[in-house]
Amino acid sequence: MSVLTVSQLNRYVSFLLKEDAHLRSVLLRGEIANFTRNFRSGHCYFSVRDPEAAVRAVMFRSNADRLKFQPENGMHVILQGTVTLYEKDGSYQINVTDMQPDGIGAQALALQQRRQKLSELGFFAPERKRPIPPMPKKIGIVTSRSGAALHDMLQILSRRYPIGNVCIYPALVQGDAAPQSISESLRVAGEDGCDLILMGRGGGSNEDLSAFQSEEVAYAVFRSPVPVISAVGHETDHCIADEVADLRAPTPSAAAELAVPDIRTLLRSIDTYAERLRKAAGHEIRMKALALQNLSFLLEKQSLFNRISAQEERLLAAESRLKYFWNTLYQNKVQLWELCAGRLDAVSPLKILRRGYALVYREQSLVRRSDELNEGDLLRIQLADGSVTAAVTRTGDEFTGA
Repeated sequence: MSVLTVSQLNRYVSFLLKEDAHLRSVLLRGEIANFTRNFRSGHCYFSVRDPEAAVRAVMFRSNADRLKFQPENGMHVILQGTVTLYEKDGSYQINVTDMQPDGIGAQALALQQRRQKLSELGFFAPERKRPIPPMPKKIGIVTSRSGAALHDMLQILSRRYPIGNVCIYPALVQGDAAPQSISESLRVAGEDGCDLILMGRGGGSNEDLSAFQSEEVAYAVFRSPVPVISAVGHETDHCIADEVADLRAPTPSAAAELAVPDIRTLLRSIDTYAERLRKAAGHEIRMKALALQNLSFLLEKQSLFNRISAQEERLLAAESRLKYFWNTLYQNKVQLWELCAGRLDAVSPLKILRRGYALVYREQSLVRRSDELNEGDLLRIQLADGSVTAAVTRTGDEFTGA
């Protein structure tokens, strides 16, 4: 028996594995562990295990790039590959040529992973959704130029909102080139001054709608500088683009209705607001006129002419009161004078003289007694109607009457 080197042994075992037809194409079920992908080469290295054992596996870049999902640790898969020996360390491994999820389709898993990734990046966050402009001036439509969806949207937009400017940005909506075509049209519409973008297509199979499930379209919608309404397929169809868009419409026709107001409703609103404005203006004018009237009254009341007139009226009133008081005082004085005159008249010497009495004066002195006179004195006798001069011829005798 010859002695072999380690490399000879490993090479021989590797040859035996390659020659075994049963090991050239093996289907293997297991759980992925220790998964890594080389950044430079793109090759994938991992282990496949079950509860009792594990085996190393490698998947070269040419095969890994064809996968529709991203392998992860803990994922249960079914592998197809060839059993080979890694001669450098003498361990055998599975050279994987294909891989499918165990229990779920590759496309479904890829879609699930893509949705999870975009969700973690915040693409679906409600707070980033932008409001739809109430009256957009320029509306962009990203869809197939030959599709029925475009005809439906144009018809509804022209009927509901003929004052809007509608621009079409044609794109492929299915096929391998569709994601790039849709993304480019979204970019151009966003840079072309649109206020709002409608994106969508009519119904179809999952394969037909796959462009709107792509990460490329999701990024284009997310980066759009203006709000995007997504309307892909029928009401029951839900795409990633719908979730990223600012608003999802169940159908393209519904998207057109959600995008713009009905001009008839706008006209009715204008009439209503105009009537309210007229009533409000009329009420405001009446209130201002009343305020002006009050101010005019106050101004007129405070004017110099009115103030002079008021002073004149007060002066006339004061003059009238003064005349009244003067007349009253005069009458009172007259009455008092008459009363005093009556009293004086009652005791007046003239009144006595008119009854036959006289006043006798010697020089300027009133003679009251006879013994004040001497014979020969000149007397002035004051009578009621005048005076006479007399001389005293005799004194001492009493007057006895005629």
